[in-house]
Parts: sequence; C-alpha cells; structure tokens
Amino acid sequence: MLGPWSAASVVVGMVIGAGIFRSASLVAAGLHNETLVMLAWGLGGVFALAGALTYAELATSFPHPGGDYRFLSEAFGPRIGFLFAWSRFAIIFTASAAMLAFVAADYLAELLPMGTAGKAGVAALAILALTALNLRGVKTSTRSQLVLVATDIAALLALGAAAIALIATGTPPLAPETVPLAFAPTSFGAAMVFVMLAYGGFNDAATLSAEVRRPRDMTLAMIGGMAMVTALYLLANWAYLTGLGGAGLAASDAPAAALMARAFGPAGRIAMVIAVALAALAILNALVIVGGRTLYAVASDEPALERLAQWDAGRGVPRTAIWVQCTVSLVLVGWGSWTRGGFAAMVDYMAPVYWLFLSLAGLSLFRLRATRPEALRPYRVPLYPLVPLVFTTGAVFVLVASIRYVGWTGSLLSFGMLGLGLVVRAGLHRRSAGGAVDPAAATMRLPRHEPFERP
Repeated sequence: MLGPWSAASVVVGMVIGAGIFRSASLVAAGLHNETLVMLAWGLGGVFALAGALTYAELATSFPHPGGDYRFLSEAFGPRIGFLFAWSRFAIIFTASAAMLAFVAADYLAELLPMGTAGKAGVAALAILALTALNLRGVKTSTRSQLVLVATDIAALLALGAAAIALIATGTPPLAPETVPLAFAPTSFGAAMVFVMLAYGGFNDAATLSAEVRRPRDMTLAMIGGMAMVTALYLLANWAYLTGLGGAGLAASDAPAAALMARAFGPAGRIAMVIAVALAALAILNALVIVGGRTLYAVASDEPALERLAQWDAGRGVPRTAIWVQCTVSLVLVGWGSWTRGGFAAMVDYMAPVYWLFLSLAGLSLFRLRATRPEALRPYRVPLYPLVPLVFTTGAVFVLVASIRYVGWTGSLLSFGMLGLGLVVRAGLHRRSAGGAVDPAAATMRLPRHEPFERP
C-alpha cells in the first residue's frame, strides 16, 4: 500500500507527459497575453485536481478494465457506455496516438529538417514500430516508466535553468513580446482546450484509489501531486516566455528545443529533442497497450465483436484489437498530414468528444449518488458537491469552447464519427440477434472482467 508521498509521486508520473512541450505554443498563439497564459495554466491545475478527486470516487465505486465505460453505463445506460468505448477506439486513443507521434516528429525535425510529408512518415513509422513491438508481447516495465517520468521532470527543470541562464547573461527574448490583448472568453476557452490536453492524465491518476492506505491519503496524494505538476508547468511556461517571448513561443513547433538552443547551444537542443521524443514515444507505447485492451474489454461485452475479443495467450496481447487501433491511427496521421495541421488537427478532431464524455463523467457522480446509494464507495470525493461541481462546470465550459474553436466542420467530423458508433451498435445487435456466437472463438477469450496490467 502507498503512503501519501509515494502516491503523490505516482500522480505526477501519470499526469506529466509530452503535451507541455508542444501545446504551450498553441496556448500562447491563442491568447497573445503573457499574464493570461500563466493564469490559464494555473487554473488548469485547479480544474485537473477537482477532476482527479471526482474520478477517484467513480473509479473505486465502479471498477472495470474499461474505466469510464463501467460507470457511464451504470449512470446513463449501455448505449452511452458503448458510445464512450467507441469514442476511445475511433477518436480519443487513436487521435492521441497520432498526436504523440506528431510531437516526436516535430521535435526530431529540429535535428533532421523535414517537410510535412516527412513528419507524417516519421509519425506513421513510430506507430507501426510500437504496434509491432507490442504484438510480440513486449511491455513497458515499471522501471522504464520511472525513468521516463524522471526524464520529463528533468527536462522541465532544465527549461527553468535555461531561462535563468539567459537572464544572467542579459540575453533578450528571441522575439519581442506580443501586444497584450484584453480578456476574451472565447479565446481563453480555446486556450484551455490545449492547457487541459497537457493535464490530461488526471483521470488516470484516479486508479490509485485502491492502492493507498486511507481515503485521507488519497486526497493528500492528489493535492500534493497536482500541485507539483502545476508548479512544473508554470515553471516551463515562465521559461518559454522569458527566453522566447510571447511571439517566439507562439511561432515555435518545438519551443523546448528552441529555448535550450538559445541558452546552451546545439548540445542543449539535441538533449531536449532526445528527451521529448523519447517521452512522446513512451507514452505512445502506453496508449498502444491500454487502447488495445480497452477495445478488447468492450468487445467482450458485444457478441458480434467476437473477433476483436480474441486474446493471444502465448504473447499476452489482444492481437486483432491492437491491429485495428493501429490502422485507425495511421489513417489519422494521413489526414493530419493532408490538412497540414498535424498535432493541432488531432486536437481539433478529439477535443469535442473528449470533453463531452468528461462532462458526462462529472454528471454521473451526482446521478450515481442518487440512483446507487447502496454501492460500496471506498473513497468519497471531499467537499461534495463543491469539488465535482467545479469539475463538471469546467468540463462543460471547455466542451463549449472546443466546439466553438473547431467550428462547424470540425464539430461535424468529430460528432459525426461518434454518431457512426450508434449505427455500428445497431448493426452489431442485428447481427448478434441473427446468429449464434462461434464457440470456438469464445474459448480464445480471457474471463470477461479480468483486470489488465497497467502500463
């Protein structure tokens, strides 16, 4: 069992990822105001803490290998549960995989200049290589994940050191500061879409609820862990703005590498490129692991998806599910390259649906408190109903902001793919009603709710 400090360190590892090394430039480009940039990242930390505490109660009260799939189904019925699972497969996990592959490609382009097609090729190669690796049954060990977390933290601290070095030498920002703009709810909301992308692991941190000694330790771990993440993110953005200026940050696809190059020369640039690329690829590897198993878990509940629910017992992987996930991710890489949006295009595609289900997750806590009062709740969110209300209100705000940001075309694409899930579900049920499940295939499946090893 974990104590509060040990659990807090794990929370930091679950939340910090590669997003901070890319999304910061998009936040600066949207706000054109350095004070608002820092405010957005601070508010993001508060919102992520409220979300993590909310998810902690939901995850421990209704545990399931598919995560949100269980409590969304309990709260709103199997149709919503299926749509969430469909969104993870067709939108959230696959777009996240493509997005991380683009992050790695954007940073590698600092060392090996390449055009849009070249970046897409590198991104596709990364997805294929990690898919092949996982099909061999090779999983990321706990030790390697700890090394990744330490690398991320060291990289963020290095950004602070770079800014201090530039101040000490009197080096001016790479670009002049942007002219501050007045606060605008629309632009601030759009910026929060990218801010929360970097805080995105807060819902995964809720799985620690079963590992701590006491409920109080979980609250302390969440507060301590998220406070550290927020401090590191604020440090990174202060460093970006100090060394690059608002306009310089907004214009860079690889701001961490640009800052390190200004402070420490080519060696600093190379070190940061390697660190960020490795971080992006390691998180991408974790997505391949978890995404395939999530698709497998849902297929186990849908008789017509029997082939996706096949488990390779020899290698310990859901082979077909991983291949299907890889194929969709590659299609999204191609689409991102075609639109020339890359990283930003993946965020546009994913954000509306992602925040729709986060909003529903917040609402589900209120609903399940009312409809399932008898459920065992090992952990209860503190300051109920204030904390889940803060999270739910914030999630709805970012949902609306993401819809306005991506516009009608982006929203139709994102929600159209979600609507396709309803068509798929109807077809699956008709197929299931028309024929029996192949008993030979059923023997290849694991027990329906056997927990999966976390990456």
